[in-house]
Amino acid sequence: MSVAAAFFYLFSGVAVASAFMVVASRNPVHSVLFLILAFVNAAGLFLLLGAEFLAMILIVVYVGAVAVLFLFVVMMLDVDFSELREGFLDYLPFGGLLGIVFLIELVLVLGTYYTAPDALHQTAQAAKAAHDGISNTAALGRVLYTEHVFYFQAAGMVLLVAMIGAIVLTLQHKPGVKRQDIGAQVARNKQSAMDIKSVKPGQGL
Repeated sequence: MSVAAAFFYLFSGVAVASAFMVVASRNPVHSVLFLILAFVNAAGLFLLLGAEFLAMILIVVYVGAVAVLFLFVVMMLDVDFSELREGFLDYLPFGGLLGIVFLIELVLVLGTYYTAPDALHQTAQAAKAAHDGISNTAALGRVLYTEHVFYFQAAGMVLLVAMIGAIVLTLQHKPGVKRQDIGAQVARNKQSAMDIKSVKPGQGL
């Protein structure tokens, strides 16, 4: 067994075990930690495939931002997880349906790999010929920002609209809280900002 094959079995085995523990762990903090471990091992698999940019993005974005954010939210919020598990059986049929769909997709992918290996080989050769002589990062940038730039920008607009919608739906103004009004501050003049009183000597206001 070669060193690359040994690392592949190591990374893939730990990734599968970590993914199972994400679902099986009763403690949500442990689930997030196992999720981080699964991301790290998936990054190792990307390195073995020569996709160093995807491995770096997986570590920086998912482990460094998303998973850590999940961990902070789970640790800081006082969530009653026993109450959340009460409606588990209500969502079981829908979850089973999604599981069947994912299983069918995996069977189709594996079936294509075993029944038509030439098609996958030709696709890989065409992609390699199109980006021969440049690095993986440069090839990915060429695909995203030149060949499919409109789809990339459309995906960014969808995410922007989703972010604005989430902010609008969750933003709540509490009554009685003083807030800054930029328009009222800019529109102030001498008459509205000052109140001149004529005070005679020896008298108060």
